[in-house]
Amino acid sequence: MERVARAFWLRSPGHGEIREVALPEPADGEVVVRTLYSGVSRGTETLVFRGEVPESQHSAMRAPFQEGTFPAPVKYGYLSVGEVERGPRELLGRTVFCLYPHQTRYVVPASAVTVVPENVPAARAVLAGTVETAVNAAWDAAPLLGDRIAVVGAGMVGASVAAVLARYPAVRVQLVDADPARAGVAAALGVEFALPEDAADGCDLVVHASATEAGLARSLELLAPEGTVVELSWYGDRRISLPLGEAFHSRRLTVRSSQVGTVSPNRGPRRGYADRLALALELLADSSFDALVSGECAFEELPRVLPGLASGELPGLCHRVLYGP
Repeated sequence: MERVARAFWLRSPGHGEIREVALPEPADGEVVVRTLYSGVSRGTETLVFRGEVPESQHSAMRAPFQEGTFPAPVKYGYLSVGEVERGPRELLGRTVFCLYPHQTRYVVPASAVTVVPENVPAARAVLAGTVETAVNAAWDAAPLLGDRIAVVGAGMVGASVAAVLARYPAVRVQLVDADPARAGVAAALGVEFALPEDAADGCDLVVHASATEAGLARSLELLAPEGTVVELSWYGDRRISLPLGEAFHSRRLTVRSSQVGTVSPNRGPRRGYADRLALALELLADSSFDALVSGECAFEELPRVLPGLASGELPGLCHRVLYGP
């Protein structure tokens, strides 16, 4: 096997580079994966690229196969799809998903990879980590039959959440975003779209994923009495203001956090991380999720492309990275 791979490293906040890395000889129970695609998580990963991970969260924010420490140098990422070149017979030649950074080849325990179903294209499977977040959010939100739901923020995570929640029976789901161009994404996902000023109020449940103060304030305004906002946004080291005056108490509103690092307690001991990821991959058999991929580049272009993604100069949702043979 090739003993040298190439990996993307954040050299310093705002500056990335490709480095050669030596691959270890795989031990029993390990696999060698040749990467086909990886995905850039625009929220968390661009925040890491800008060096905005609070010191108090350095441990909590570590990715499973991260190397280095925050703010930099660090090898970070967790949306990788590849083909198993060496390992147990049942995995040889299989397409797998792994929570691994951007790297051309890597060696991990066989237990760290999940086989991609045959009806899910490898190129779409890079969305597994994002849809897994959406599954966890749905478990946390625990919508009821007939609920009126809004998802505020039509980014990569918010759009995925709306697509998952729209599969619940008899619910009304509206995807809300300040960018009218996101209406096309909503339509592709089969979800109603609205600008913030036009969003339907009286919601039993609002999932907030815009990572903005304005979005969170609007989420509270959209609730019916006794309604709940599930907060998915992560603000890094930014402080935000939350409008808890006016009718917040008299309407008995609730704000709850949701985070993919922990499986929702609503599922108790019945479901674990493997169950959640397997379900996300199963959902990705639906081709409508292709609408979440809005850009591509070659692996070698990452040092040039990531600054544009982090600054917003390159807009869009999931950015897919392509690897050569």
